[in-house]
Amino acid sequence: MAPRAANPHSSRARSSSPKVKRIFSEAIPSATHAVEPVVARVLDVLGESGCMNGQPEGIELALREALANAILHGNQGNPRKRVQVDCFQQDDASIVLVVRDQGRGFDPALLEDPTKSENIYRACGRGIFLIRHFMDEVRFLRGGREIHMRKRP
Repeated sequence: MAPRAANPHSSRARSSSPKVKRIFSEAIPSATHAVEPVVARVLDVLGESGCMNGQPEGIELALREALANAILHGNQGNPRKRVQVDCFQQDDASIVLVVRDQGRGFDPALLEDPTKSENIYRACGRGIFLIRHFMDEVRFLRGGREIHMRKRP
């Protein structure tokens, strides 16, 4: 059974909070070959729902990076672990992509800035840098095991 997706908003509902509708949910194996098919399915759903926000390439890249991080860094490529992918549409036409792994988590505050000269040749940190660049809001929850990426219209 797939893990239940977290609501991208606090459980304490406010009257001014946007309404949220889940439009995609799937658990995939921790294998890099699973990334392309699930990205294609998410993009299809986003396209059909009309909430691509005119920036499909940025959304695609952010999702691809989040999935790769969850598989390779979060779950350490362990085939017995799964990665949960959920997509929510808000009534303000924003989308929220949620990717959750079953790893040990991490502290995003400890990531080095990949644009600093001393980090240019380091292999880590670029994916999250790109995610932050292409998405309007990025939050890490559950000790870094879950990322919420929001794109506004």
